[in-house]
Amino acid sequence: MPAIPAPTPTAAFVNQLLAIKPLWAIAKGRARAMMVKRAETIGVPWQARVAELRSRQGGAQPGSADLSPQWQVDLEAIQNPDLQYPNYYTTSFHAYDEGNLGWLPAMEVEVAAKAVHAKLWPGAGASGDAQLRQSYHDVLIAQLPQAPTAIVDLGCGVGMSSETLQALYPQAQVTGVDLSPYFLAVAQYRQQERPQQEDSVGAPAPITWHHAAAEETGLPAASYDLVSACLMFHELPQTAARGVLREAHRLLKPDGHVALMDMNPQSEVYRQMPAFVLTLLKSTEPYLDEYFALDMAAELESAGFEPPTITQNSARHRVILAKRQDG
Repeated sequence: MPAIPAPTPTAAFVNQLLAIKPLWAIAKGRARAMMVKRAETIGVPWQARVAELRSRQGGAQPGSADLSPQWQVDLEAIQNPDLQYPNYYTTSFHAYDEGNLGWLPAMEVEVAAKAVHAKLWPGAGASGDAQLRQSYHDVLIAQLPQAPTAIVDLGCGVGMSSETLQALYPQAQVTGVDLSPYFLAVAQYRQQERPQQEDSVGAPAPITWHHAAAEETGLPAASYDLVSACLMFHELPQTAARGVLREAHRLLKPDGHVALMDMNPQSEVYRQMPAFVLTLLKSTEPYLDEYFALDMAAELESAGFEPPTITQNSARHRVILAKRQDG
């Protein structure tokens, strides 16, 4: 296994700062405050949406909504009680001490995504997240030889990526996989909130939500045309990332494809990012150095894929598409 290259001087300085726990806590809090402020500035009702989810009632007022007991019912129904969480996952992510294993992070994913992606295109605002996902889909439409009929969405979170894949390929059966049962419970509820749009053939099949690690899904081998991972790999250490690529190969049918949309380590945005901003970013993303150092093309080929295509789809993101290699 190749060694992880030493970080740049700026990144090394940031790492030293974040190793000081009080400074790390301050950075986390500042990063979160910036996201909430940006959301409010672009018209995303952060607090109101979270209150609405907590109560499961539309129009809930910020700060007034108790957690509906139905959430616990949904959590117990969707979680795998035998699942052992990998050590890398039981840490702080995205300024939440509980990481992804809690109701607050699960209920803030949607509004946070809109805030984070608001500045990807000039004037995008609240629609920046939708534009990012559309730019991913544009690559799939242009480069996949045919529309997939069975899709696995790894690291699906609260279902935003799964929903848009289903809208893109309404005749496909979509399975969303995530390690957080809290995220999956919210995904299931969000699916219930949305009216099903019927076309000439009928309404798309409901998305299946599956509680598992992306590197060991337990799903049937050689059963899917497309394995998609949207904004997941930057949250993985390299050992887990390699495991996910091997699992993607196992899940795919012959001639199936894996598609990865994520941060682009070669982006000039990250290369020129001020140390202060980089500190805030890394305080919420514990495996960012490992992700930036990973040669994804080489890892895909090592996992049994043909040489991938790499397409820049925003100033900060890329799409990597690779076909399963057989024989």
